[in-house]
Amino acid sequence: MGQVAQQHDRLKERLARIGSVFAVMSGKGGVGKSTVTACLADGLTRLGVRTGVLDADLNGPCMARMMGVKDHKPSPQNGAMIAARNAYGVPVMSMDMFLPEDETPLVWEASSQQGAYTWRSMVEMSALRELLSDTDWGDLDVLLIDLPPGAERLQNLADLLPDLTGAIVVSTASQTAMTVVSRSILMALNVADVKIAGVVENMSTMICSECGCNEQMFIGAETVEELAERHGVPYLGAIPFNITLADYLETGRSYIEEHAGHPAAHAILNVAQRVHFSLKSQSK
Repeated sequence: MGQVAQQHDRLKERLARIGSVFAVMSGKGGVGKSTVTACLADGLTRLGVRTGVLDADLNGPCMARMMGVKDHKPSPQNGAMIAARNAYGVPVMSMDMFLPEDETPLVWEASSQQGAYTWRSMVEMSALRELLSDTDWGDLDVLLIDLPPGAERLQNLADLLPDLTGAIVVSTASQTAMTVVSRSILMALNVADVKIAGVVENMSTMICSECGCNEQMFIGAETVEELAERHGVPYLGAIPFNITLADYLETGRSYIEEHAGHPAAHAILNVAQRVHFSLKSQSK
């Protein structure tokens, strides 16, 4: 109990230096949530917002690679782990920075298989609390927490962080994805009691590399914007699919800065501006 209390005190101390904490969630895997997290970090930084990124997907971590700090190892200093900073200064903490090899699996060992799911969930939350409380983020305007897929993940985070500012929901226009995302929004609003800052539509269109024209990736009965409107939450905008974006993000350099005239860079910045507006509204 003493160790948990100490972690709680350290966590409170860390969060006191962070203006807002947003969970980036989906409920559905494969919608590009981690890519959107990296894009938001880039866009918010371009707007002068001091932004940090925490990878809360402990079993499938990828944000260190997505942010270009995979080869950085967290360094202990004054009793804390110093978050690695990427090429444009965003502090990042991710479990994959601790793994010896890229393909090393992370195994949570239980004493028996009976009740192992509940046990692993508790251990994961304990590990996440430790990452949050033991990391020196410095002074930040916003911390983006990239959640793993699953509607229940937000509830777990809200239990850990009662003062969680809100959630940014990511979806594609795939009807399958939107059904699961809709369920996640209802879970956030009605069960976890977490405010939805807005919905980001990812892979909305595909930009032709030859002519630059936009083609719809998904066509269905309802759009992501209509989904957001139906649930009474803001629609933050759409980011088009770009074949080079994910590979470029891994360099840790700013896609927006180096591709300023590209439609994808413009779209990312537009979404970041809406998130920034939400941040300013929260501070009033």
